[in-house]
Amino acid sequence: MGTTMLLALVVGVGVLMIFIGIARTPTTNTAAMVQQRLSVYGGEKPLTVEEIELQRPFSERVLRPAIEKLGSLLSRSTPQKARQDLLNKLELAGRPGNLTPEDFAAVRIVVAIVGAVLGFLVGLLLGNIVYMVISLALGAILGFYLPVLWLKQKVDARRAEIQKGLPDALDLLVICVDAGLGFDAALARVTDKYRNALSDLLSKALREISLGRPRLEALDEMGRSSGVEDLHNFMQAVIQSEQFGTGIGKILRIQADEMRRKRRQRAQERGAQATLKMMLPMVGCIFPTLWIVLLGPAVLILMRPR
Repeated sequence: MGTTMLLALVVGVGVLMIFIGIARTPTTNTAAMVQQRLSVYGGEKPLTVEEIELQRPFSERVLRPAIEKLGSLLSRSTPQKARQDLLNKLELAGRPGNLTPEDFAAVRIVVAIVGAVLGFLVGLLLGNIVYMVISLALGAILGFYLPVLWLKQKVDARRAEIQKGLPDALDLLVICVDAGLGFDAALARVTDKYRNALSDLLSKALREISLGRPRLEALDEMGRSSGVEDLHNFMQAVIQSEQFGTGIGKILRIQADEMRRKRRQRAQERGAQATLKMMLPMVGCIFPTLWIVLLGPAVLILMRPR
């Protein structure tokens, strides 16, 4: 009897200790353990909004918002026609950096300020107040017009890229149409095949058509906004063939042959201009060296005292 009571007491105490241990186990440790196990199977812990924001580049977090704010202030004093002209140039350049006309105007102001500061520092190094004023003014003027030159270079490069890729795109269009594809499907095949400025324009036009814009209107807008005369003429030929019911395959073959002929003519013109372009480095660099080599010893002999 005594042994039975002792065993019951021991079992009761053991059960009591188990319940006390369970009651004292903090829920936070259990939650942390469960979270740790889930993180092993579920990947990394999701980032907070602050962490995601800090992972962005400094230019996106600080510089671009500041430029956009300055651009919004400048837009109030910029005429509508000037903004529209600048927007057209940015579209011709392919919208580098997704810049708006207001952003580009703000970039010009910022670069002008940076140029003025650099010119001021150069003037300080020279140690002359006149040079300081001149270098400051030149730095500000150069910084104000450098973005314009950069934008012009972007426009010219994009036009040249479109002009260069147009004959190849027309050849592929001819092949696709002869194979039985429709004109829109042929354009989509061109955008899948090439990755250049022309394919970007075609992709934009196809997206507008899929969103409900009339096809002829979208193609006409693409030809006009490209700034390339050959592409505009090609789109006008396609529009006329659609309006008059002419076979698109025949139009494409004629345009492809014409583009190839123009490319060959441009290559011949550049080859003919190469001789004239070589004259400047020859006269400025090669001939003086030859004169120095040939006449240098004679000049030294004549300058030697007798």
